[in-house]
Amino acid sequence: MTARASGWWSRLGGYDTLGLAAGLWFLAKFLRYGISALFPQFQTAFGVSNATLGAAFSAMMLLYSLLQFPSGALSDRLGEVKIIAIGSLVAALGAFVLGVGAPFAVVLVGMALVGLGTGTHKTVAVELLARVYPARVGRSLGIFDTIGALGGVAAPAAVVLATGTVGWRALFALGGVCGVALVAGVLLRVPRRERTDTDGERSLAIRPYLVLFRDRRLAAFVVVTLCFGFAYNGLVAFLPLYLTQRGLATGTASLLYSLLFAVSVVQVLTGGLSDRLGRLPLAAVVLSVATAGLVGLIGLGGLVGLGAAVVVLGLGGHGFRPIRAAHLSTTIPEEIAGGGLGLVRTLLMGVGAVAPAVVGVIADVSDFRVAFSLLAVSMAAGAVVAVGLAVTEQ
Repeated sequence: MTARASGWWSRLGGYDTLGLAAGLWFLAKFLRYGISALFPQFQTAFGVSNATLGAAFSAMMLLYSLLQFPSGALSDRLGEVKIIAIGSLVAALGAFVLGVGAPFAVVLVGMALVGLGTGTHKTVAVELLARVYPARVGRSLGIFDTIGALGGVAAPAAVVLATGTVGWRALFALGGVCGVALVAGVLLRVPRRERTDTDGERSLAIRPYLVLFRDRRLAAFVVVTLCFGFAYNGLVAFLPLYLTQRGLATGTASLLYSLLFAVSVVQVLTGGLSDRLGRLPLAAVVLSVATAGLVGLIGLGGLVGLGAAVVVLGLGGHGFRPIRAAHLSTTIPEEIAGGGLGLVRTLLMGVGAVAPAVVGVIADVSDFRVAFSLLAVSMAAGAVVAVGLAVTEQ
């Protein structure tokens, strides 16, 4: 091997951690949004209502949210790699259970395991990546989130393909196999120097983490993330069903759903820009864009109008993710980074997990436009608070 090739290979090897963490995040998103894309089929096969599907999805996301703080706090004590591996194996087990897939009670068990397993990943992965790539936090998190979001791009198309060939149960079984393989890669390839040096003596008390919220600006930014999380999670759980009820064919709705995640490549751009231009002003801009997209989704019609609204919403929503993670990871003290970020994400995902149930109930009582209007108000509130933080930043 030439010296030039050796140097290129060495640089590429330095991104093992990013690649494996992002691969597991891709799988987590694939499983979650694969379930969402199957809602129309679940209604037909199991005879369940919008409210039941929304409650099931909310339960999965609540389990996901409840694992954020304990997984982060345990990673402060035990190291990131162990927590990532354990959680990913639980998620893989959930995928295998979904591969059985009938009756609906088995589907619910699989969803619960997916929620529990994937709930350990992102908080710990963000902590790991922020420490491994300190000079490129925004960019690395942008790449991480972009690859994860591509799971949302792939899931609806894969569901359509699998339904017409091997069946959706086989798709989830394959996801379980991929999860086990990625865990093996993490354990074998993430260098020991990149693992947290822990002495096993750190306390798991919650008080040091709660003190973080005495910082009013941090607390205000958490409010921004909660408004965003409620709006975004309510949207993605029901977007395919909403689009079919707006007159689009099921296949077309699935393609637009994929498009929402396809534009997630914007995260690489916004993550890199946040390292150079500042995170709060950029957060205000992208949240305003996301709000405009949600309003368009409610007010516009037809394939072109709804498609344009989905693209705008995707650009703003995905653009916010690396900014949020980079701002929190660089604001929270390093010694409590895992648990601190985990606590914030527990609140974020807890609020977001309630959204599908709220949307499902409002859709059954009234219609989806009324439910999505509530989501638009929530997104707009987050944008307003972000603008206030950016204007008052010293």
